[in-house]
Amino acid sequence: MKIHEYQAKELFRQYGIPIPDGQVAFSVDEAAATARRLGQYPVVVKAQIHAGGRGKGGGVQLADTAPSVTEVAGRILGMTLVTPQTGPAGRVVKKVLVEQGLNIEKELYLSLIPDRATAQIVVMASEAGGMDIEEVAARTPEKIIRVAVNPLAGIQPYHCREVAFGLKLSAPLIKQFIPMLQKLYQLFVDYDCSLVEINPLVITAEETVVALDAKINFDDNALFRHKDILEYRDLEEEDPREIEAAKYNLNYINLDGNVGNMVNGAGLAMATMDIIQRAGAEPANFLDVGGGASAEMVENGFKIILADENVKGILINIFGGILRCDVLAEGVVAAARKTAIKVPVVVRMEGTNVEKGREILEKSGLNLITAVDLKDAARKVAEIV
Repeated sequence: MKIHEYQAKELFRQYGIPIPDGQVAFSVDEAAATARRLGQYPVVVKAQIHAGGRGKGGGVQLADTAPSVTEVAGRILGMTLVTPQTGPAGRVVKKVLVEQGLNIEKELYLSLIPDRATAQIVVMASEAGGMDIEEVAARTPEKIIRVAVNPLAGIQPYHCREVAFGLKLSAPLIKQFIPMLQKLYQLFVDYDCSLVEINPLVITAEETVVALDAKINFDDNALFRHKDILEYRDLEEEDPREIEAAKYNLNYINLDGNVGNMVNGAGLAMATMDIIQRAGAEPANFLDVGGGASAEMVENGFKIILADENVKGILINIFGGILRCDVLAEGVVAAARKTAIKVPVVVRMEGTNVEKGREILEKSGLNLITAVDLKDAARKVAEIV
């Protein structure tokens, strides 16, 4: 789960991590009131959406006077902000963060992520922070510092010193940086985060270290332990189909392709998407109905796929185990009859009650295309789209 920058900074404040003074605003009047409260200019007006690259898209702007705050906030609020992470459709900005401006001497990069290969938490940092950090990582990866922390032992002073020395911080800055990194690590562990990122982490002219930006993602599987974090969830920033799927305990992720697919099992779903691509088409979604799906869950999954206007064909790939093939067939037929299907559907099924499942599909009178195996199914759906 993602949260907004202003929400991440609320958590930073709770953990004593230095951030600029500021407040979220949902209107131009609120933005102007926050600027008056801060009492000094310039201030920074920052669009709040669940995507990076806001600065390059015009979503982060300075305002030097009270009238310019009104002008800038009016320009950003309501705009469709397009960044490399939003896709061409962009996101509509409905709130902004108004913060005090800082005298920035240097921009750094700092983040914590889990490394699944080593089962450790990795601190990543770089002297080359700011908007172009992705290019730095791609072109000059040697500029990225990586320090692995064993989660059983936790972060130690020597980990923090290694990062600080790698960033070439002066002694006064190291004294500020080490406790800040320790607090950041504690936040990461306490809230089961999948990412904590500060880009940029700035050094000011006054010789202070401040988190100018904040990004936090949480492990969805751990949210049951953090009811307070669930209150931060912004459904307007999420795909409505993904929200709808969650109501039915379906694992759905929207993608950019044109082949809708429904599979039982995450691993099989990943393999199915790979095979669709190898056949020359692009998957429109990831949809795992689970091993114990009912006919109703299959029906609801079918409806969610059909709600995507980009879908030109559907591939259903089921290996019948707990979810029997006849149950799947009943769900597909029920959904097809309730939702006037306008796209071809290719069905590949194997496993428990497969013959009964195929019989149900054949007797349905619907235009369903059967496949003998997964390769055949992918080829047929690719030819269709």
